[in-house]
Amino acid sequence: MTALASPVAGAKPGTAALPAALSEAALAKESEVAHAAIKRRRLMIIGLRLAVLVVTLGGWELAARLKWIDPFFYSQPSLIWNQLVEWSTEGTSQGSLWRQVAVTLEETVLGFLIGSVAGVICGILLGRNKLLSDVFSLYIQIANSIPRVVLGSVFVIALGLGMASKVALAVVMVFFVVFGNAFQGVREADKYMIANAQILGASPRQLTTAVVIPSAMSWILASLHVSFGFALVGAVVGEFLGAKEGIGLLISTAQGAFNASGVFAAMIVLAIVALAADFLLSRAEKRLLKWRPAAF
Repeated sequence: MTALASPVAGAKPGTAALPAALSEAALAKESEVAHAAIKRRRLMIIGLRLAVLVVTLGGWELAARLKWIDPFFYSQPSLIWNQLVEWSTEGTSQGSLWRQVAVTLEETVLGFLIGSVAGVICGILLGRNKLLSDVFSLYIQIANSIPRVVLGSVFVIALGLGMASKVALAVVMVFFVVFGNAFQGVREADKYMIANAQILGASPRQLTTAVVIPSAMSWILASLHVSFGFALVGAVVGEFLGAKEGIGLLISTAQGAFNASGVFAAMIVLAIVALAADFLLSRAEKRLLKWRPAAF
């Protein structure tokens, strides 16, 4: 006969004793070790990112000062920083730097919103309706194959140098990205879930709003990260082709004056705007997809 296991010291009478490896103290210690490892990894990643940045900028500055590269064509970090400070304090040739940022950001946001809404609606309609998909798919492919720069020129001619032409180009840039994801997301909806909803008597409208759209939401939100960048590109390209204000005009003016520092400074401003927008979109995605398990 096998011997009975002796009770663990400190265990309450009448309760099953946990193995030492599963005790609360051991679990707490393991959790603490895991959190410490995660924190160390985050600090390591931040340190490596800073190291890459320092090495890149330092190497660039050193190469320019030692004349390994020509600062006239490639500029150098110190000159770019001076250009940013000058624009921030004294303004640009087109006016205040913040005014240029505001104009480009307004064009980008309007184009992003209009293109996203239109892309989602068209993607869902064509994804749910086979006839519409068969009729319009050819025309969408033709429109998507036209180079965006050509459309930008057409919009500048037709809509003028104001905000409308830049918003139109941003809408076109965003629409096809969002439309493609929304359309594919609708087509990839769980067929068994749709069949079960139909068996329970769900109408086509209820199927779309309660089953298909939530199923495609991950696809749609994933496209928004990319599409905002495309909207920003559309606005800047439109300004580059012809505008009265904006960061694109700032780049065009710096290029015309062979001011490499101005071109790089404008690129940094655009990068900051894009990163801030991506951060906000990521926060919105987390709120809308709370049900999705966190990725490790």
